[in-house]
Amino acid sequence: MTKPSSTRIYRDGDDTRSLRDAFGCFATGVTIVTARTAEGAPVGLTVNSFSSVSLEPPLLLVCPARDAGSTAVLKQTERFAVNVLGSQDKALSTRFARKGSERFGEDDWRTSEHGLPVLSRALAVFECTREALHDGGDHIVLIGRILHAVYHPLDDPLLYFRGAYRGIHID
Repeated sequence: MTKPSSTRIYRDGDDTRSLRDAFGCFATGVTIVTARTAEGAPVGLTVNSFSSVSLEPPLLLVCPARDAGSTAVLKQTERFAVNVLGSQDKALSTRFARKGSERFGEDDWRTSEHGLPVLSRALAVFECTREALHDGGDHIVLIGRILHAVYHPLDDPLLYFRGAYRGIHID
């Protein structure tokens, strides 16, 4: 008996749902990107499009959705932080992904030496200055030069795969 094929195909011009599902086959970490408004208020949003770019100079990139509320601030500010979430932070990620929700209320947020809101329990925190900003279709591509990084190498990450949060399970 032949097993039914589960292969799906996307072609340019198709419904973007199938393309989103194809991208979802790549497991990613989950971050919260934070900054401050010109008035000093903290802003942040969940972003899973995050990558290292270069060690020399130290660069990273994040790609927040163009229409996300905090993206306007990220396009204007000179400094931002990328907080890499640990396995215990599913609820926090969900809260920062919603529009209009109170985001900085009850967690371990503190102000860094560069004045940025950072999560004390984050798996890693990268504090950056904006190196470049590019158009990325329905997202922006924000490249940051890393000023400071702190990390906790023994903790497990929060992952996102096929539209759901996941953890690491290695036998």
